[in-house]
Amino acid sequence: MLSYQITLFSLPIINKITVLVKTLIQKIHIEEQFSFACRTYKTPHFETSWHKHEECELILITEGHGTALIGDYVGNYNSGDVFFLTSNLPHWFRKSHHKMIGSALVIHFTNHFLGEPFLQLPEVKSIETLLSGEQGLLLNTHSRKKIAPLMKEIEKGNGLERIFKLLLCLQEISKRKSGSILTHGLHQNNKQEDNSIIKDIIDYTFNNYLKKITLQQLADLSGMSIPTFCRFFKKNIKKSYFDFLKEVRIGHACKLLHTTEQSVLDVCYNSGYNSWAHFSKQFKEVKKITPSLYRKQYELIKE
Repeated sequence: MLSYQITLFSLPIINKITVLVKTLIQKIHIEEQFSFACRTYKTPHFETSWHKHEECELILITEGHGTALIGDYVGNYNSGDVFFLTSNLPHWFRKSHHKMIGSALVIHFTNHFLGEPFLQLPEVKSIETLLSGEQGLLLNTHSRKKIAPLMKEIEKGNGLERIFKLLLCLQEISKRKSGSILTHGLHQNNKQEDNSIIKDIIDYTFNNYLKKITLQQLADLSGMSIPTFCRFFKKNIKKSYFDFLKEVRIGHACKLLHTTEQSVLDVCYNSGYNSWAHFSKQFKEVKKITPSLYRKQYELIKE
């Protein structure tokens, strides 16, 4: 989502086949008069690729919609959504269309910016637990309505009020039912890293997910054999490639179900599937309900 100084390391090749890849590391700039960063990023500064950083991230989507990739989670994001990501959790917010405007208000802070003694106080135990965890959260409507205005005030504020309001945000997020846990920590232990292969695979997927994609195409793209590619992808994304592709396609189907009046059968064929039975099975695997019931539930929420 963010455009910063980028640190890249060389890509090791072992036996000319086995390739180890890690995530793009971004360096967050924090102005010297502040203890944490808070600013709005809008296209073209909204766009970046699969990345991570030392800082925790609190994100309010202010414009646009698309697909969120957070750790091993794949799902939709929409304007008004608020996400909280702990330190070093890989992520990527990808717009539905390259011509769309993407915008987000983003707060970055280290998990120790308040100081270790402060975090040991019993009154902030829940916040200390939150910051020391390894997870990504999508906040529910109740928490989002509390936190979004505070984030906007932080962006315009100065001095102690910024810290106080961020503490209020963290206090709300640390509540047990503040949101849905999307993913837990995604550990990647390679010492050398390169972002290009993972980026190419994800780009290829989003450009072609409505078509047939084969493992041979992906192996050729990554310069690996099929078995090596399968191991590589699961090592880095913590799921098989076809599980990832399934979630991308079902995410697109969900978008069609609540933004268009297409029949459920048309949604099936317009989401990369040529079999209703296969689509229905995969939809229920991802969403735990049928496509028709998903549409009905979404309509009830809107009412």
